[in-house]
Amino acid sequence: MEDTMEVPFFDLNYGQEEEEAALETIRSGWISTGPKCEEFEDKWADLHDMEHGVSLSSCTAALHLAMRTLDIGPGDEVIVPSLTFVATANCVRMVGAKPVFADVESLDQWTLSPSAVADAITDDTQAIIAMHYGGYGADMPAICGIAEEHDLFVVEDACHGPMGQRGGQMLGSLGDISCFSFYTNKNISTAEGGMLLTDDEAVAERVRVLRSHGMTSTAYEREDGQEFYDVKEYGYNYRMDDIRASIGLAQLEKLPEDIAKREKLVKRYRENLGDVDGVRVPFSDYDGRPSNYVFGVLTNHPDRVRLREQMGERDIGTSMHYPPVHQFECYEPFSTSLPITEEIGRREISLPLFHNMTFDQVDYVCEGLQECLHVTA
Repeated sequence: MEDTMEVPFFDLNYGQEEEEAALETIRSGWISTGPKCEEFEDKWADLHDMEHGVSLSSCTAALHLAMRTLDIGPGDEVIVPSLTFVATANCVRMVGAKPVFADVESLDQWTLSPSAVADAITDDTQAIIAMHYGGYGADMPAICGIAEEHDLFVVEDACHGPMGQRGGQMLGSLGDISCFSFYTNKNISTAEGGMLLTDDEAVAERVRVLRSHGMTSTAYEREDGQEFYDVKEYGYNYRMDDIRASIGLAQLEKLPEDIAKREKLVKRYRENLGDVDGVRVPFSDYDGRPSNYVFGVLTNHPDRVRLREQMGERDIGTSMHYPPVHQFECYEPFSTSLPITEEIGRREISLPLFHNMTFDQVDYVCEGLQECLHVTA
């Protein structure tokens, strides 16, 4: 991606491999959901030690179908974090259920708090969605233990977590269902796309039906002469296509190297910012290997909008992850007090992190941030 900034917030890790993969699929004559999707599903499931993978048009689609296949609907409650992308909560509303927002652990651990989850459980609670913020895993043993005690489902929103680990366990392999994103700026990208993983064959089969209008067979499956298909229930057009899947397969080959490179860049960030006055770097004592999707920090700058403008004036791209969902206008009916999430929401700034970033660029970002913190006007 061409960018005139000295350090863009993000840069795409694409090359000749993705071009050749897409071209090969186009020349094959089959570009919709077909053999490449099946191959991508199998490899993604194997990577995360799960039995079944279903490729989808987005992680939002995966989250929505997770709610559908768990038969969650009106009158049900689902516990969700607010420090997440809005899709995590939207999927609950899409099936008519109520999102119950729970706080994160601390200013150093930005993932769903098990104690807050336990406090939020009512007789109407049916499921918990845990999001692995920035590729740092939530405390899944504790969350899954609470879920088991109360007979609840656990869904992992693992959109930030491909190949991430916590406590020796692979993120995306611990809940009843896990959902991944392959959006443009993720560690592995197919431009748009997602994946749902599960060990439950019945769940996987229902997701495959729901992703394609509720039909019992796809066009690719009917290539062998099968003429009849049934529509078992109302479904959606949530399929991934083989062009995107072929790109995903090429990206998958690069993923281990990407994770290793991001790990080195984050280590450099931590070395540069660990003792800087006015900067707080989270997850410093994380037990595991994160996927390092984004690198967010807290600052004491009085005006984050101005801080981001000042960074932009130095040709440094920034972002924020995320505005707390419970403070959005459409979630006012479900709003609550989440002190830790709200403080992070006020103070967080996401710094550049991408595969082709250099140590010199990391140093430049850190120097720029320190300058901006000392010149707050």
